[in-house]
Amino acid sequence: MSKPNSLVIVIFGASGDLTRRKLMPSLYLLHKNKRLPPHLAILGVSRTAYKDEEYREHIREELSHFVKPEEVDEAQIRSFIDLLYYFPMDPANADAYPSLQSRLLSLDALIGNQENYLYYLATPPSLYGVIPQHLKQVGLNLDKGVEKKKRIIVEKPFGYDLESAIELNKIYKDAFREDQIFRIDHFLGKETVQNILALRFANSIFEPIWNRNYVDYVEVTAVENMGIEQRGGFFDGVGTLRDMVQNHLIQLVALTAMEPPMAFNADSFRDEVAKVYQSLTPLTEEDMNEHIIRGQYTASETRKGYREEKNVDPLSRTESYVAMKIGISNWRWSGVPFYIRTGKQMPTKVSEIVVHFKPTPYRLFNSPEQKSPMANQLIIRLQPNEGIVLKFEMKVPGSGFNVERVSMDFSYSSLGELPTEDAYARLIEDCIQGDPTLFTRSDAVESSWQFFTPVLTFWKEHPEIPVYGYPAGTWGPRESEAMMHEHGADWTNPCKNLTNTDLYCEL
Repeated sequence: MSKPNSLVIVIFGASGDLTRRKLMPSLYLLHKNKRLPPHLAILGVSRTAYKDEEYREHIREELSHFVKPEEVDEAQIRSFIDLLYYFPMDPANADAYPSLQSRLLSLDALIGNQENYLYYLATPPSLYGVIPQHLKQVGLNLDKGVEKKKRIIVEKPFGYDLESAIELNKIYKDAFREDQIFRIDHFLGKETVQNILALRFANSIFEPIWNRNYVDYVEVTAVENMGIEQRGGFFDGVGTLRDMVQNHLIQLVALTAMEPPMAFNADSFRDEVAKVYQSLTPLTEEDMNEHIIRGQYTASETRKGYREEKNVDPLSRTESYVAMKIGISNWRWSGVPFYIRTGKQMPTKVSEIVVHFKPTPYRLFNSPEQKSPMANQLIIRLQPNEGIVLKFEMKVPGSGFNVERVSMDFSYSSLGELPTEDAYARLIEDCIQGDPTLFTRSDAVESSWQFFTPVLTFWKEHPEIPVYGYPAGTWGPRESEAMMHEHGADWTNPCKNLTNTDLYCEL
């Protein structure tokens, strides 16, 4: 796999939020670091009526907001902006695609490209099944060998449930081969997420204890300290389970639980991820009643509630928080619960995996604060302050044998000014080179939906299932704490929790 000599990147949804906040800054970083093809054009496609120069000025302004100051290089920004072109069209209109094809051929002639196209669907999910069909109608899907490569990147969510995911996969397989399809989830582009694999498989000290014999339970947390911002119209029809759990969180579970691949290549790696999804223990009605907690943030002194957000139904029952207990039915993990949670308007922004090892069989040493043996913890911090923390017991200096918990803490910042890769930049570069390792395969998508669709169906068929309110700025509904207490545990919160339970309510 190698970088092509020439390429046209076509961004559908070029005037949208994802393009201005993420894609253009990431493409700029790739350009600045000379990691894009030498002969390149970026064609923005959207309904907004920009001309080329107007679009360039628009993106120049947006880059000033979303590129880190230390990455700003005015000469590089100018040369990047010169790569941008624009074609106004409605991506849902099939009649516009012959004109799009003509525009692409004119760009080919301009930069010396041989019909190598990368399509990025930064559009609403309603267009995910439309665009590939229209591309196929005019032959813009055809991959013809070393040159004339066609690849397509699709954002999440890939489908809304199992049925829609299967239908969407059929549409894409009808227009593209699987190796042309790149289902992107930016979580897998994060350096710290990839380092879960290095931690597990490059260090022999962890493998012997990475199983049900030594692990008591695992927590996976990915929470944000902001609301839904300007995504009310989209989010209120999707919810947190579709937006975060079915993709982000379950992928982190898979990376934590997967078996070592035979080799670190796309097929072997994605085979092991798919096996984890296929091993998820099906949820019973009892599980869905007792071990899945939905929440929705309510107004607090300084923050507004979910139902007060723009474009949100004032009677909405869409969840902004989900906590659930899941199991994996295989030899390594049978009986080990995985507790996962994600939510908006939490006290802080943090993503981390906490592996709780089983405690020692009995309490041998004195500990003034602990009445039972303490268990070791391995905390893999994905953001912020990326790093790894190992918690264990040590003797307090002095007479006697009192022990206290201490931490062995590694932070990426200790490596100096080593920059962490931009997640979108990493994944876009992988796609340009044709490397699908960190992209989701069709069987994994369907296996994930097969596990989560019954939850969505259960919620739909049982409107009496509560959506618990939690004040914005707290750690979520107290019911999620009760779920952990069944295991004799508490959530690992990286900062102090609010303890006034009177603040909690049921919607």
